[in-house]
Amino acid sequence: MSSKEGQSLHILFFPFMAPGHFQPVLYMAERFAAHGVRVSILTTPANVPLVQPSLDRANIELHNIPFPSAEVGLPEGCENLMHLPSLGLGLNFYAAILRLQEPFDKVLRDLLPDCVVTDALFPWSYASTGELNIPRLVFHPTCLFSMCADQSLQRHRASLLQAAETVVIPGLPHRIEMLTSLLSPPGGVGEHEMFKLMREADAKSYGTVVNSFFELEPDYLKCLGRKAWPLGPVAPIHRDNIANAKAHDSVEWLGRKSPGSTVYICFGSTGSFTRAQMQELALGLESSDHQFVWVLGKDGNEWIPQGFEERVSGKGLIVRGWAPQMLILNHPSVGGFVTHCGWNSCLEGVTAGLPLVTWPMNIEDHFYNERMIVDVLRIGVSVGVKKLCLKPEDRNVIEAEVVKKAVDELMGSGEAADLRRQRARELGEKARKAVEKGGSSYVNMANLIQELIDRKNRNSRTQAI
Repeated sequence: MSSKEGQSLHILFFPFMAPGHFQPVLYMAERFAAHGVRVSILTTPANVPLVQPSLDRANIELHNIPFPSAEVGLPEGCENLMHLPSLGLGLNFYAAILRLQEPFDKVLRDLLPDCVVTDALFPWSYASTGELNIPRLVFHPTCLFSMCADQSLQRHRASLLQAAETVVIPGLPHRIEMLTSLLSPPGGVGEHEMFKLMREADAKSYGTVVNSFFELEPDYLKCLGRKAWPLGPVAPIHRDNIANAKAHDSVEWLGRKSPGSTVYICFGSTGSFTRAQMQELALGLESSDHQFVWVLGKDGNEWIPQGFEERVSGKGLIVRGWAPQMLILNHPSVGGFVTHCGWNSCLEGVTAGLPLVTWPMNIEDHFYNERMIVDVLRIGVSVGVKKLCLKPEDRNVIEAEVVKKAVDELMGSGEAADLRRQRARELGEKARKAVEKGGSSYVNMANLIQELIDRKNRNSRTQAI
């Protein structure tokens, strides 16, 4: 695909305003721009600083629409889920999202792009694009496996979850058994009206773009049953600001450790624990046989045990605030990753060639991702979460001994651990090759661009007749 050919195509990207959704769409937009496509990004004023790095790196146009914070009872400037002062304002935020359709329609009519990529959480965008005969590509911030599992459970949830403690998800290429306590009950959040609209819009849209790669889950591309293009991993391996990252304490600290000796612990931007769980996690890391870098969440500062940092000095590093995650994961001293199973983090671990300890918490997708990592890819060790709970105080506490056992199993020696590391390394190599010229994701993107150009040209000829 030459740059000249790509420039005859204009794609508008509209990412959902939440960390796990927003960033991968920006990276995807950068990759399309690198193929020569004219790229526009649509967002709201408070999210412009998050877009700016992509504008600096690539030839991308920015378009703004107002966010109706005041109309729905949100504080001024609260235009991203990570800015919500409390979870109780979540419904207000989604009410604001519904009000974005009218300004989105106006931008769409002004720009008339050849294609639109919008998040699955903007199901109303299908009606807008359909009215103008503009193909809509839907973005889900998860993997093909998770989408297939969700599709199956939506068809069978009522019958499967009636009484059994465990269910085998029907129709998947692998035998996947899950505790029913890890799944939303019939009539629960997964069957909320908005999610029904999402599934209807997905089925009618032109197709789905996925932050995954063919070699990672080839069986599930066919299983999905609709057009989909795996284009990942979209995040560049050294995505972090290199100037800031190299000066970060964690990089200097890891430089003094031996290869593969250290486990990295991070539970994402929304991971939240009770005081009791934080203390058990700290004690488990302290008693484990391995060194660690632990990025504390928003609850962590005052909840770790007294004297903990002094006792683990030299063995463990506590990071407060931002950490250059991709740089850490790809550091030679890091040999494993404890994760909340958000798909971006899972894929970053896979790309770095690392085995994972899986600790999902409050989102059904994350429990699907755990099964993907543990049962399908066989590169993970589960801490054994038994129940999906939105609130940290409702969760069972994972005791220190369980944390220690999971970390030691992941990082230790023996045939099972060696095979897990070998599989992880091989997947890391495949991830890197997928986005290189001639790799599966590179070719998928080039083919998708060409398909959209051909569609545009056919429509132009039809209108000329």
